[in-house]
Amino acid sequence: MRIARYTTGEDPAYGIVQGDPGSEVITPLAGDPLYIGLQPSGQPPVMLEDVRLLAPVIPRSKVVAIGRNYADHAKEMGGEVPAEPMMFFKPNTAVVGPYDPVVLPSGSSEISYEGELAVVIKTITKGVKAENAAECIYGYTIANDVTARDWQRTDGQWARAKGFDTSCPLGPWIETELDPADLHIVTTLDGDVRQDGTTADMIHGIGAIIEHASAAFTLLPGDVILTGTPAGVGLVEAGQQVTVEIEGLGSLTNTFVRR
Repeated sequence: MRIARYTTGEDPAYGIVQGDPGSEVITPLAGDPLYIGLQPSGQPPVMLEDVRLLAPVIPRSKVVAIGRNYADHAKEMGGEVPAEPMMFFKPNTAVVGPYDPVVLPSGSSEISYEGELAVVIKTITKGVKAENAAECIYGYTIANDVTARDWQRTDGQWARAKGFDTSCPLGPWIETELDPADLHIVTTLDGDVRQDGTTADMIHGIGAIIEHASAAFTLLPGDVILTGTPAGVGLVEAGQQVTVEIEGLGSLTNTFVRR
C-alpha cells in the first residue's frame, strides 16, 4: 500500500495512492495513519497529477542515518567497513519532499548526493532484537542523504555536514508492503547514472540496524532510518537535478539551488 502526504493548495493531507503510473488516484484519509490508522475522510478521490506531493513523513523526533553500510562506498570514501552500524542523526528540520529545492548552504562548496532506502518506524521501539524488527516497521520510502563534504572533513563530527536545512529529501510516498532484501537503487545526476547498486549489498541488514539503534535510544512512530548508500557518490552544483530511484518505490527528484 502506498501512503502519500500531499497538498492541493490547502493544509497537508494523507491518502492512499492506487492505480497504474500516469493514472494514479489518491483516496483521502482523515489524518496521519501512523496515529489514527487508515480512516477514510469521506472526501472524493483526487488525481495524483493534481496534487503536490510532500515529504511522506515528518519524523516525530529524529532521522537516524547509517554511514558506510555498503563496502564499495566505504572503499570510495577511504574508510574501513565498520564492525557495527555507524550511526549519526539528521534533524527533522532537514526533511523536504519530492521536487522541493535543496538549498546549498552558504559556506560549503562541496555538496554531495547519496541515494538511500529509508525505513519508517511504526511503534515505540526500544531494545528490539533483529528477528523482531519487522514488527516495528511501518514501511519504506526513498531518501537522499545530502552531505557537505568539506564540513564533514573539518568539523570532526557530522551534525552540520549532514543536518543542514533541506539535506534530507524523502518521498515520494511510504510503501507498506515491500521486501527490502534485494532492491535496485539508481541515482542519476541530470539524467546520467552515478549510483547503481542493490540493497542486497548492505553490510548491516535492516533488522540489525534497528536492534543496534534501539539498544541505544528509543525510536518513536514516524522516526526514519536511512540505511546507507552504494558507491558512486559525487558533488552536485546549483541548477543540477538528482533523482534517486528504488525498485518498488518509484523515484525522488530534487533540484539543487543556491540562495
